[in-house]
Amino acid sequence: MKRLAGIVLAAVLALGPLSAHADMKAIEEAAKKEGELTWYTTHYTSEAAEELGAMFTKMYGIKVNVVRTTAQVAYQRATQDFKAGQTIADVFSTTDLGHVMRFKAEGRLEKYVPENVAKISEVFRNADPDGFFHTTSAGFVVLTYNTSKVKAEDAPKKWADLLDPKWKGKVSTGHPAFSGYVGNWVLSMKLQYGWDYFEKLEKNKPQIGRSINDTVTALNAGERQVAAGADGSTLYSASRGNPLAIVYPSDGAILIMAPSAVLKGTKHPNAARLFMDYLYSIEASQIDVKHFTAPMRPEVPVAQGEKPVAEVKSFHPTNEQIDKGIPEVIEQWRDTFGN
Repeated sequence: MKRLAGIVLAAVLALGPLSAHADMKAIEEAAKKEGELTWYTTHYTSEAAEELGAMFTKMYGIKVNVVRTTAQVAYQRATQDFKAGQTIADVFSTTDLGHVMRFKAEGRLEKYVPENVAKISEVFRNADPDGFFHTTSAGFVVLTYNTSKVKAEDAPKKWADLLDPKWKGKVSTGHPAFSGYVGNWVLSMKLQYGWDYFEKLEKNKPQIGRSINDTVTALNAGERQVAAGADGSTLYSASRGNPLAIVYPSDGAILIMAPSAVLKGTKHPNAARLFMDYLYSIEASQIDVKHFTAPMRPEVPVAQGEKPVAEVKSFHPTNEQIDKGIPEVIEQWRDTFGN
């Protein structure tokens, strides 16, 4: 009987991704035998990523090695791993959709459709119709400000407001060469307003960090007063008593649809598949909300102070625009800002 069970399990696992819907229990048992996985992620703050990993370990007894970096650093690291003939990350999560599109074209991704995908909000489904990558996190780039230095009525209300000379030396941004959120924002501004937008912004001498979360640090420190920041990390900091607030721009917040994928050739393929399904669980969405990230599951309400994705006027570049456009705007950014 044991031998028969082993044959059945082997057959299920040999079917690969197609077996996911048929027998999640078999994948879970195989994942527990693998015992761990490594997660390259750029979706969250380090604190949120570690909490998500810890909950997965609590639920399944499988260790998660969390490697949290900015998007371009994660992409470079995974690319270097491939060139060295090894796959260290089992699950790759990025805020730059172009990364997984390139990995897909190179044959670096395993096709896997999480069973829980049918349970998430419809707006987050079908990031890749072929099933190689899936949206597992979402948020917005919005206008943010320090409430101890800027009154609500004086805060920027639309993207063009950051170009007002009154904000010279008072604006903070991240860098598109490091942050996927910033890359999406820069590309979106270019698509809507042309590169002239950034030539004008340069005249206001913005403080440029790396991660979009660096804008939170700059505002909290009083080094800058307004920013193009992430709604999640800004509101999370505000919930801890810091003088921060957000404004959904009247001309549209920038919607970030951040994907995850299982990398081909991983040492822990079943743990990776199980983790992908976990990212669509109620438990994961509850942690998302705790850290002011949009929940994937519709039955989990958004955090206080945030709006549901469907209720926000927003702009989101197409997959093709992101894949081609972000590398281009990184070079334009360096030409304009000199860094």
